[in-house]
Amino acid sequence: MQLTAEFDPGDDQLRLRFPDRPPVAGRTTQLGEAVRTDFYGRAVDGHLVEGPWSAALSDFVGQEVHLVAVDRPGDAVDVHPVTLISTATLEHLRRVTPDGERLDHRRFRMLVEVDGCEVHEEDTWAGRRVRIGGATVQVVGPVPRCVVTNENPDTGVVDFGTLKAIVRYRGELATDLSTPVAHLPDNGAVILGMYATVEQPGEIALGDPVELLDETAVQPA
Repeated sequence: MQLTAEFDPGDDQLRLRFPDRPPVAGRTTQLGEAVRTDFYGRAVDGHLVEGPWSAALSDFVGQEVHLVAVDRPGDAVDVHPVTLISTATLEHLRRVTPDGERLDHRRFRMLVEVDGCEVHEEDTWAGRRVRIGGATVQVVGPVPRCVVTNENPDTGVVDFGTLKAIVRYRGELATDLSTPVAHLPDNGAVILGMYATVEQPGEIALGDPVELLDETAVQPA
């Protein structure tokens, strides 16, 4: 990646590292003007974060951008706050794809990876609750994949046809995602992994147990 961010929640310190200039850092506690952002048709309220980041980012990308803190926790996501996938699914994709060892799991930017499942078992969890460590989530539906998965997670350079690899072995799956898809290749027909919402917040850590709580799909309360 050309730009990396480090955040210390203990003292609200954010540091941005650039490839061609010194890093910028500071606390993110000072908020400014109220703003509303369009997240694929969903209005999200927040406040500008005062500090050096907006100017540094604008200079780096060549257009005016702003660092914004959302007013409601969990709103700073494009669709749903949690994504999950099984390691079996990722390993299967690597096995059936020519040169598949280059398919680093980081390309898919999943929040949770689950061991001990069958290939695509997570696809059957839609509408069901899952306990992950100290948190409980409700699985919503599949994640439509975008062209960012074609980019190397270390360099940001497009170096692999990840979407084509998924379609090659899985095809395009026509399904009602109930999520914005107009900006995606094939209107979201290339899917891998699952979205979820948070039912009970809690801490999770590497190695925590994962438990499927419902035998069948349930409607959110």
